Amino acid sequence: MTHKVVQSGVVQSGVTEPGIPDSGVVQSVPPRPRLLDGENLPAAPRQARSREKRAQLLTAGLALFGERGYEATAVDAIAQRAGVAIGSFYQHFRTKKQLLLVLMDQLLERLEQLDLRPKGAATIRDGLRALLQSAFARDLAFGGAYRAWREAILLDPSLRPRQEQIERWTRARVTRVFETLLQLPGARRDVNVPVLARLMDRFFWDLLGEATHLATSELQPILESVTDLLYHALFIDR
Repeated sequence: MTHKVVQSGVVQSGVTEPGIPDSGVVQSVPPRPRLLDGENLPAAPRQARSREKRAQLLTAGLALFGERGYEATAVDAIAQRAGVAIGSFYQHFRTKKQLLLVLMDQLLERLEQLDLRPKGAATIRDGLRALLQSAFARDLAFGGAYRAWREAILLDPSLRPRQEQIERWTRARVTRVFETLLQLPGARRDVNVPVLARLMDRFFWDLLGEATHLATSELQPILESVTDLLYHALFIDR
């Protein structure tokens, strides 16, 4: 039997079942880490031309971090790629680390906006697949930032507490998704949610770090395999 997913009591495929629950005993999620708290960033630009230069620097840094990594990306290379004078870089960021922190904070903001509840779909498996594809479609643009972040936290011990905050937050969000799914009919009752959430959270971040080097044709089979893995981990085949 293939489990059905419905939304708001809508009948699909001739079967009426509860949709994704909006309430229940699920883990609360801590607030999103604010990576820029305590950072002495230069004042935000007010003029449109200055805002455009800042955006160009962020775009250039993101691309170079994806191509070269953190340590091999120099500030002058970022300025050159952005098409601005190196002095413009220091008008917006005091260090390369600050630029990376802004990019990572933007990534976390996008993750916060992502609705992790599977939407109405013909089957639970389809819902999981759509959820994974939606999440990665949103995150892939920041793959270069996370590649650089992984390197930076090894080089700079001051970043590690922020990494721990990120891990606690994203793991809590993954845990909440799994706990919500386990309220559906057909869910397994013996799932070690904390362990599964830790493994999947680590896997998703590692995949994001490598995704800049993966073609779409390579990424899609990975997401299909993860969909199958999660489905069998959470639900009983009938």
